[in-house]
Amino acid sequence: MNVLSVRGLCKRYGSFALRDVSFDVAPGSITGFIGRNGAGKTTTLKSLLDFVHPDAGEALFFGRPLSADEFGVKQAVGFASGGFGFYPLKRLRTVTDVTRRFYPSWDETAYRRYLALFALDENKRVKELSEGMKVKYALALALSHRARLLVLDEPTSGLDPVSRDELLEIFLQLAQDEGISILFSTHITSDLEKCADHIVYLRRGEVAADADADALRARYRTAALTAAQRDAAPEGLLLGCKREREGFSALLRAEDAPRLGADTAPASLEDIMVHLEKEDGGL
Repeated sequence: MNVLSVRGLCKRYGSFALRDVSFDVAPGSITGFIGRNGAGKTTTLKSLLDFVHPDAGEALFFGRPLSADEFGVKQAVGFASGGFGFYPLKRLRTVTDVTRRFYPSWDETAYRRYLALFALDENKRVKELSEGMKVKYALALALSHRARLLVLDEPTSGLDPVSRDELLEIFLQLAQDEGISILFSTHITSDLEKCADHIVYLRRGEVAADADADALRARYRTAALTAAQRDAAPEGLLLGCKREREGFSALLRAEDAPRLGADTAPASLEDIMVHLEKEDGGL
């Protein structure tokens, strides 16, 4: 059984709409949820977590809706977002005065252990934490009510490279050693190159790709081209092309690479997203 199954999610805000968003999160996996800012990632997560009500569709956590409190569904789901700190005026050591009221499964010993593991000063107030520390604090909260699925909304946004790398190591450890599933929403695709098993790519409110991370990258190649090579490429071959410091870079399907007549290289998730957002080429 999948940890999360999303089916036909729709939500309209003015001129923007999520349209028939469907995907799964497998047990013990890190699923990268990518798309440019404004693609609908945060709206999707808010709909999943009942922060907003979708117009249509459903999300099942461990086979049940989030509202199925009698089955402990909410306790099994944890949420963390970059820059957002629960109970901002509380000191970390006193946060449990609140959390134990909402989570019967709250484990005080585990909470103290995660604070130490993440090098968080329990005497600090939540509002005094740095951006990276707030994410670690949110993770400590979620893990201490025994969440089996972590929903992360831009957790590394605004962090320096060292802090980002520390968090990615934590995510990998949680997935690989503790079997915790992670839905990792971000526009920083390089983070997902290091940790994601699966990728869901949201483009203009719709799922444009839903695939194993390695399989998705294997579909595409990139090429460094001169202007003459770009102009000589067969019509429709290049899915995207953008100007670089020297010449152009282009994206094409792997099976079409021999037709280009130029050297190609493996595509990264960033290559795929940047080129396809610039052009109307299909996946």
